[in-house]
Amino acid sequence: MTTVTFVFLTLFIWVLSCDTWRNLDLHEHYEETKAFAALCKNVAIHDNDSTKLIQTCYRRNDRELKFARTMIFTVEEINRDAILLPGVSLSYRVYNGCGSENLIRAAVEAISGENSKSFCLSLKHKKDGCVCFFFFLRVSHLSTCACLSDRRLYPTFFRTVPSDRYQISGLAQLMKYFDWRWVGVIYSIGMYSQDGTADFVKEAKKEGICIEYSLPYSQTSKKLFSVILDTLLESSSNVILLFMSLSYAKSFLSEIETYKITGKQWIGTESWIMQPDLASADRKHILHGAMGFALPQASIPGLGEFLLGLKPSDEPQSALIKAFWEEFFDCSYSPSNTSTVCTGAEDLRTVSNDYTDVAYFREENNVYKAVYSVAYALHTLLQCQNGSNPTTGKLCVNKNEVQPKLVSPNILKLFDLFALYDLVNWQMKEDGSAEISIIGQYDASFPKEERFRLKEDVIIVWGGNSSEVPRSVCREPCLPGTRKAIKKNKPVCCFDCFKCPEGTISNQTNSPDCLLCPPEFWPNENRDKCLPKPTEYLSYKEIMGALLTAFSCIGVFLALMISVIFLTHKETPIVRANNSELSFLLLFSLKLCFLCSLTFIARPSEWSCMLRHTAFGITFVLCISCVLGKTLVVLMAFRATLPSSNVMKWFGPVQQRLTVLIFTLIQVMICILWLTINPPFPNMNIDYYKEKIILECALGSAVGFWAVLGYIGLLAILCFILAFLARKLPDSFNEAKLITFSMLIFCAVWITFIPAYVSSPGKFTVAVEIFAILASRFGLLVCIFVPKCYIIIFRPEQNSKKHLMGKIPLRTM
Repeated sequence: MTTVTFVFLTLFIWVLSCDTWRNLDLHEHYEETKAFAALCKNVAIHDNDSTKLIQTCYRRNDRELKFARTMIFTVEEINRDAILLPGVSLSYRVYNGCGSENLIRAAVEAISGENSKSFCLSLKHKKDGCVCFFFFLRVSHLSTCACLSDRRLYPTFFRTVPSDRYQISGLAQLMKYFDWRWVGVIYSIGMYSQDGTADFVKEAKKEGICIEYSLPYSQTSKKLFSVILDTLLESSSNVILLFMSLSYAKSFLSEIETYKITGKQWIGTESWIMQPDLASADRKHILHGAMGFALPQASIPGLGEFLLGLKPSDEPQSALIKAFWEEFFDCSYSPSNTSTVCTGAEDLRTVSNDYTDVAYFREENNVYKAVYSVAYALHTLLQCQNGSNPTTGKLCVNKNEVQPKLVSPNILKLFDLFALYDLVNWQMKEDGSAEISIIGQYDASFPKEERFRLKEDVIIVWGGNSSEVPRSVCREPCLPGTRKAIKKNKPVCCFDCFKCPEGTISNQTNSPDCLLCPPEFWPNENRDKCLPKPTEYLSYKEIMGALLTAFSCIGVFLALMISVIFLTHKETPIVRANNSELSFLLLFSLKLCFLCSLTFIARPSEWSCMLRHTAFGITFVLCISCVLGKTLVVLMAFRATLPSSNVMKWFGPVQQRLTVLIFTLIQVMICILWLTINPPFPNMNIDYYKEKIILECALGSAVGFWAVLGYIGLLAILCFILAFLARKLPDSFNEAKLITFSMLIFCAVWITFIPAYVSSPGKFTVAVEIFAILASRFGLLVCIFVPKCYIIIFRPEQNSKKHLMGKIPLRTM
């Protein structure tokens, strides 16, 4: 049976990765690195079955022992599988890299062992980073640096842990989800943290997240820690990303715990966020509510029993196992008066530490997958049917001809990883211990907007003992109704908010511009919504409309009452004195005038707009024609009293009717032409007021409107002149005085109406027009008919022919 040997370090990562030693500061090991480069020989696959453990360091790491034991468990499990690698067994060598202390020396011994045929492919040195890589197969379970994804530089490097670019994207999405737009970053000096922080800053910028500060931390620099402390005390951001490896996180938390930095939401990276041993009562104010992404939990059947079943007798030659055993049980293999003697039969189930925590496996699952990936690659490589490999189509490879360069192409096909992280939340207990609860997931295999998901009905503890999601913004978002203005030379998260100007709105948070409302709309009070402008017109329901309606009705009622009085006394001299037929026609036209004023009230419509102006024009002309006829009657009657005068023969009742008819027909013709050519129509006036719409009747043809008014004014002036000429006629014909006064009122009202009509806004324009109609009509009604009604009702003795004739003086030739 052929034996294939794996070489592992404790920090298992070195054989699997050449550059992301999270706890390794390459500045401190530059000389060792150069020596390593000189000795560097590429390791071949060993054909011996031996295990070598070295112990040359001063500290031990429970996690690294757990990783090494997981690798051993996986190798043994694969070797028991008769199908996966038939005729081939895997063996291993485990080297102790001692964290950052002896990693280079352990790697030298692993690479330059006896009987190894190798060569150094390249050596690279940068101030902050990768030193070298060798042409042997490397599969890492913890190396997360995104730089290792470059196949040109690292063609034989593979990993079962996701690249940091996924975690960084997840952290940005996490902050975006909770609207943390103003954050601080504290990172350790070294490639893992520095490159990761730089990538996070770029990713955060894409998501609209601003970095208030980004500060380095070193375990040996008090000055850097002092800067961090001052910044934490003065900064306004409430969310802090602690981008550090585990050892740096331990160091930083031990230093910061004595300072009462409260009210902050701490975010951790997967390197330390799942380490409950970091918790303590002194750190409760820091870690309570901390969040971060962790590698997903996994269940590996049999691994827990294998780890807890470890006994020193399983590795009798291993001083390292004995050293761990002494540490686990606080005993000693060297008899002493101050310590208990180790028996080797102690039960690991009675110990609580990183090694014995076997409830779930996270990083251990990556070790498990790393070993299996090589086994599956070998399985693919060693397939043979009819002299060729059925997968690749190439010639079969003999077991003894296996080389790393042959395994690499096959292992590459196995790695198409999408990152999956658990979002965890630290919930500190009173005793200072921590319960790390899974509250969500980040799955990079989903579309970007669906990758981050919180569990439903999950209990989340927030930093700073807050009962609500902490706020961390440089400036609260600009609410709808305002616009966002970026400050010059300031981060984009620090901005000003200005209220939208009149007539504009913004209906989104942080809107950069305010939008004009459509012409028929106007912003609400908050200026975040365009509402239909309220319409304004003279309504019956409002006080002004109700009063004008009441006065119109009163005018109709008075005209009706006078008509009744005149009708019941139509045979009396005072009614017959000035052509009772014209008096009744005048009263009828007055009723129409009062009624036509009602067409100006209520919402304008197509018919009401045409009716209101034409009815007004025609009824007014009818009314003035009657007054003009009465005035002519007075003049003709006076001429008729002169000797040899037959003027009444030419201006009798028929001629009077024709006069009224002709004058009225002229106005009818003007109105017909107006309605035919360009009639009035309902219009929404959005220009006069900015915040409301005036519903009005547009004139259509302004010439038609002013022609109607001009014709009324012409007749009114003619009537006034004739009445004025007849004012000194004998008292029996004193109606001319009343007509003169009524026409004076009429002309005064309408002369005043013109400027008032032009300058009045909105519904007041209509109100002025109605007022002019009512005032002029009441003037005629009161001046012409009220004195006669007074005589009829209260002075009946004066309503006689004798009384009237008695006032007429003798006239001579």
